[in-house]
Amino acid sequence: MPTSGPSSDAIVKQASITVSNDQKKTGIDYVLIDISKSILPYFKSEISSSLSGGFGGGRGAAPAIPLGIGDTVQVSIFEAQAGGLFIPAEAGSRPGNYITLPSQQIDSSGMISVPYAGNVRAGGRSKEAVEQQIEDLLANRAIEPQVVITVTDSRSSQVAVLGDVNAPQKVSVTAAGERVLDVISTAGGISSPSIETTVTLQRRGRTATVPYDKLVKTPAENIYVAPGDIVNIDRERRTYLAFGAAGTNGRFDFEESNLTLAEALAKVGGVLDDRGDPAEVVLYRMVDRHTLDKLAIDTSGLAGDEIPVIFRANLRDPGTFFAVKQFAMQDKDLIYVSNAKSIELVKFLSIVNSVTSTASGVTSDALTVRDGAEDLTH
Repeated sequence: MPTSGPSSDAIVKQASITVSNDQKKTGIDYVLIDISKSILPYFKSEISSSLSGGFGGGRGAAPAIPLGIGDTVQVSIFEAQAGGLFIPAEAGSRPGNYITLPSQQIDSSGMISVPYAGNVRAGGRSKEAVEQQIEDLLANRAIEPQVVITVTDSRSSQVAVLGDVNAPQKVSVTAAGERVLDVISTAGGISSPSIETTVTLQRRGRTATVPYDKLVKTPAENIYVAPGDIVNIDRERRTYLAFGAAGTNGRFDFEESNLTLAEALAKVGGVLDDRGDPAEVVLYRMVDRHTLDKLAIDTSGLAGDEIPVIFRANLRDPGTFFAVKQFAMQDKDLIYVSNAKSIELVKFLSIVNSVTSTASGVTSDALTVRDGAEDLTH
């Protein structure tokens, strides 16, 4: 018989090695949940992580900015009167009893050098603490010394803003305190649709992600950034799949909106009237174990933090339409619409009809040949 490729039997027979099982099942255990009023509170909105929950820092004063390796600083030393260690007695008219040392960069060991005080550790310390130490070291030599440190170029207190922004760059953090949205704004703002954009903050080996829209609408999420942070803006194209007796099969975009199950079904053309079973509309999703625990579902026999779940909607029940209007879709969901049981009978009858039609056609062709032969002999 004509065919476009090898049969399943040929594939099995000609395989050098076959890895399978007796039942020919995938071996993935899952939970089946019927969509109803009782589960809607747990699936009305898409679950997202939090910056404030991961790092805190959304309220209160801005974090202190310590001096760091690579910063360029100027050290000014004041004395109470002339004739001291740094201000000669014959100084004459001066703008003040002080000197400013040449600018210097905090070296790789975190040190700066001050005459008569020696090497002083500055990296990782507050400016006030370093000033006080230099004053203490000069107290026995200078006249009531006072020290002021000025940062002229800050290299250590920068935040990298990367990804889908209009001008990726490093942004300096000041004592005034910059928040996540501040550094994103400095980098030119996002270049992707806000509803499909996520913001990831990396800090000292820890990571937290929040949707951009949530970051804008929730002030507590707009936390202070800290030196060395990496803020990555990423566009995640949200899609879902549709298979089976839906109007159209394939991959579909959420586009610039959130979708409910009802809207997702409408987007693919609904359930085929002549083929689909509206009582067997199912949705495949990985669900956090804690969410299932809240539903009092025993998941102790299932491994992992993400549990495979199949949600089933019976659209023969008029009330289910209200439920699917509130059931939120999530990125990478899969919708499957089963065939109605009667379709299998229709398929069988179609095969029977084709066989009987072929048999009657053979008989008719034989009679036609016989009649033609008789005409030739006359």
